[in-house]
Amino acid sequence: MSDDDDFMQDSEQEEDYDFEYEDDDEEQGGDVDIENKYYNAKQLKAEDPEGAIDEFLGVPALEEEKGDWGFKGLKQAIKLEFKLGRFDQAVEHFKELLTYVKSAVTRNYSEKSINNMLDFIEKAAEDAEAYRCMEKFYALTLETFQSTNNERLWLKTNIKLARLWLERKDYRQLTEKVRELHKACQKEDGTDDPSKGTYSLEVYSLEILMYAETRNNKRLKALYQRALKVRSAVPHPKIMGIIRECGGKMHMSEENWKGAQSDFFESFRNYDEAGSLQRIQVLKYLVLATMLSGSDINPFDSQETKPYQNDPRISTMTDLVNAYQTEDIHQYEKILQNNQDLLQDPFIAENIDEVTRNVRTKAVIKLVAPYTRFTLSFICKQLKISLPEVQEIVGFLIVDKKLRGKINQQTGTVEIESSTDMDRVQAMKEWSSAIGSLWATVLNDGDGFKSDESTSSFSPSGAGEIVAQRPSWNLSGASGKPGRAKGKGPPGRLPGSGNKG
Repeated sequence: MSDDDDFMQDSEQEEDYDFEYEDDDEEQGGDVDIENKYYNAKQLKAEDPEGAIDEFLGVPALEEEKGDWGFKGLKQAIKLEFKLGRFDQAVEHFKELLTYVKSAVTRNYSEKSINNMLDFIEKAAEDAEAYRCMEKFYALTLETFQSTNNERLWLKTNIKLARLWLERKDYRQLTEKVRELHKACQKEDGTDDPSKGTYSLEVYSLEILMYAETRNNKRLKALYQRALKVRSAVPHPKIMGIIRECGGKMHMSEENWKGAQSDFFESFRNYDEAGSLQRIQVLKYLVLATMLSGSDINPFDSQETKPYQNDPRISTMTDLVNAYQTEDIHQYEKILQNNQDLLQDPFIAENIDEVTRNVRTKAVIKLVAPYTRFTLSFICKQLKISLPEVQEIVGFLIVDKKLRGKINQQTGTVEIESSTDMDRVQAMKEWSSAIGSLWATVLNDGDGFKSDESTSSFSPSGAGEIVAQRPSWNLSGASGKPGRAKGKGPPGRLPGSGNKG
């Protein structure tokens, strides 16, 4: 535990941990007066922060050569100056602090101290002036550690700077910076450097967030797929939570509800592992995606999400999914009406309409099932929704063939075609077609209408007249010679045709 932990949390116990030494040769500064001055200054922090700053700044002056106590005193003074809004003084003293990293303190200790300080000011910055001061801190750090060839801290500081530009929505500078960082995470041949996979994923997460905010889904999708292929990294779970969350939002925009459901679950799991509060918001997105996917599985049935089922921050979404799955439109509408704060999240507000439309569509189908004729106003009254919304839903159901009927705009009524009548008409059509096919087969191929030596066919005239070769008739008497019936029609005609020679 080092003195840097005081930047992240004011814990006297942790701060004292470094100095529980009895032997003089193990003391950080080797001078009791310097040590006492440092701790006296710490005691003034809460009651007299300005006096504490003066005391801390007096510590380096007591050292004959730059050492650990002067380094610690400057760090504490800079932190208090930043809190009090004395940004110019904080920058000047930060410049002085950076002169210690080359020789006065060890490389690892200086790297950890500077990185923790940058984390502190990033969290403490609240206005534009503080952000400008933060940029100066980053620029000074990059200049110092680039000259000392400390690539690891250079990468970390650049990522922090890129994060600052993302928060300020300075996408031009952010684009240039992530391009520079991607190049720094590659080998000379342009392939990814496995030793820098963790940094590479952090850069991907920032770029993915940028494209998510600018709604550039094409670039977002390409980066998302590349990020998932990085195998050499052991990233912080929060980084994977960010990537998966953006992936889920991308899937939602494409109406890929199943993909969104999967990504939001993975995002929640990673945020939960990291202890990030964003897990609650992503859990709401998971519930939203589950409803849109039409899944009957309760999103709170899994081992990871079950502990949050009764969490007050998520109870509204829990009630919504229960109302949705039971198709209780009145309960669903009531929950939305009483929890308008739910719609303060732009992503939920953008997608909840689709869920509401699904609930209302199911309710309309269920309501009109027993009727063959009903008015649109009847649905309005029963479901307590506006007439235009009812017209839109009924129109969609008719076009989608989930409802057989026609809307009469003048009377505001809907006539439902009886499914029984439609089935009867269809059966008659099939029966008539079968009879026609049988009639043609019998006339063309039936043996009862032709002799063994003759063939029959339809008349070329198309009038349906039967033309046939008739057999020779033996009408000559005893001679036994063949002959034709006298006075009958010409050969080729059946008897009784009425045609005379």
